[in-house]
Amino acid sequence: MKRPLVFLSLLTLLMAFNTVRAQMPKGWEDPLPSGPMNDEYQLGPDSQRQDGVPQGKFFTFPLNDSKIFPGTRRNIHVYVPAQYTGEKPACVHVGLDGLGFHAPVVFDNLIHKGEMPVTIGIGLPSGTVPSPTDNDNHRFNRSWEFDGLSDSLCRFLIEEVFPEVEKRTEHGGPAIRLSKNPNDRSCAGASTGGIGAFTLAWERPDQFRRVFSAIGTFVCMRGGDRYPVMVRKTEPKPIRIFMQDGHHDQWLGGPEVGDWWIGNVALQRALEFAGYAVRHEWGTGPHSGRQADAIFPDAMRWLWKDWPEPIVARPEKSLNEFLKQLVDPQESWTLVEAKETEAVKKQLEKTGNRFELPDGSFYETDSNKGTITFQKQGGTKTVVAEGLIAPTGVALMPDGNWLAVVESRTHWGRSYRVRGDGTLEFGQRFYWFHVPDTNEDLGAGACCFDKDGRLYVATRLGVDVLDRNGRSRLILSVMEDDGYAEVKGVAFGKKDPSVLYIQTADKVYKRKLKVEGAPKEIFLSRLSGWGAG
Repeated sequence: MKRPLVFLSLLTLLMAFNTVRAQMPKGWEDPLPSGPMNDEYQLGPDSQRQDGVPQGKFFTFPLNDSKIFPGTRRNIHVYVPAQYTGEKPACVHVGLDGLGFHAPVVFDNLIHKGEMPVTIGIGLPSGTVPSPTDNDNHRFNRSWEFDGLSDSLCRFLIEEVFPEVEKRTEHGGPAIRLSKNPNDRSCAGASTGGIGAFTLAWERPDQFRRVFSAIGTFVCMRGGDRYPVMVRKTEPKPIRIFMQDGHHDQWLGGPEVGDWWIGNVALQRALEFAGYAVRHEWGTGPHSGRQADAIFPDAMRWLWKDWPEPIVARPEKSLNEFLKQLVDPQESWTLVEAKETEAVKKQLEKTGNRFELPDGSFYETDSNKGTITFQKQGGTKTVVAEGLIAPTGVALMPDGNWLAVVESRTHWGRSYRVRGDGTLEFGQRFYWFHVPDTNEDLGAGACCFDKDGRLYVATRLGVDVLDRNGRSRLILSVMEDDGYAEVKGVAFGKKDPSVLYIQTADKVYKRKLKVEGAPKEIFLSRLSGWGAG
């Protein structure tokens, strides 16, 4: 008698799954191509020399004195299209591991047909640090430079490689001028070069915005498996990306670090979820460049379509509910006017490690001692919690029941239940934060609540917004001249509680949100219902 019931239950589940799947947004279909492994992809005419198409020139020069990657040696390869006249800066394409995918031939053909702008190509091999003895045991920097999740590679290009390219005259033509507009720059790579190309734009969309990533290493070589989650949580950036992979892709040199195929699918789905302009071509090949070579001309056409129209972020297309609830797509970070800056700085400093209640009592953290103290108005300070690691930010949830404290030298924040006399109990590491790959800790850790109990925390990545169950759900970042800024302070405005203020190293910004900060009437605010999630 049990078997028919089991069958009916399975049938019901299958029908429910198909109903949900039919309602999914476009692009969420099953990503698995069918069929056995086939890597017999062929080059099209745009990847082969054509009669009557002018050919660009090439030159190579060594770069052996890097300050960003000390001791490394490499040869930089440069392609200058025949149509380049030097009258204005040219667009720039950076190829990691060199100008692969038959890029020079493709560029000759597409530029000739007007299907992409006049573009100077720069082939960047990874660096090698020679061994001090002649035993061939060199230090190969490829994984460090390309797999790493930081802006070091971008700074190397902008600060060292590009200036050297512009000094060169080996091509015998007009002086090289490279565009500084991020809309005029693309980057490409395969495998470790594929994730490296994505990182260039992800870390510095103020420098690069067009990406071709083939068989990208979005696995845990150096944390690349984090990207799908970070893309979903982080406010969308102005990036356009074309991805390629085959469902038999698995680098046999290191399968223990992850699944290449699933990593690429996960990132593609995350990009679509977050509203990015993303296109993908999934095939049936292994960890091979054959399909990427075949589709590279189409990828370039798509990446450069509508140029010179700028590539912009598309937060209105994101499916991140936290983003929709909090952020107005029309509002962005703006600098606070000079006359208002000092007053805002004082407010941010005052709320950094101290939280004042309406009756004059307050909680205060001591980063050096690792303690939280409580003082009633006119009373003496009492240690109510100890053993924390560099506690800084402290804030009381609007209903007055829970105290949040951020440990600035870890990636944790603690939650305490507040007793009627102000003392604390049941403390635990409750809030979990993201930290950048270049740091081990949050940094400043200042924090505040909105009226619905969401916690806003100043971190090295920007402002991390967490739900009432302590989970990071949204990251709001701010771009300055040298990249994304660390946020030192965060607070809602006093006059307008829907304005969020932040402070970086030397600037103060504000942004109007759809929600308001916690009201002053702590203990009187009743929060909406909530669940375990």
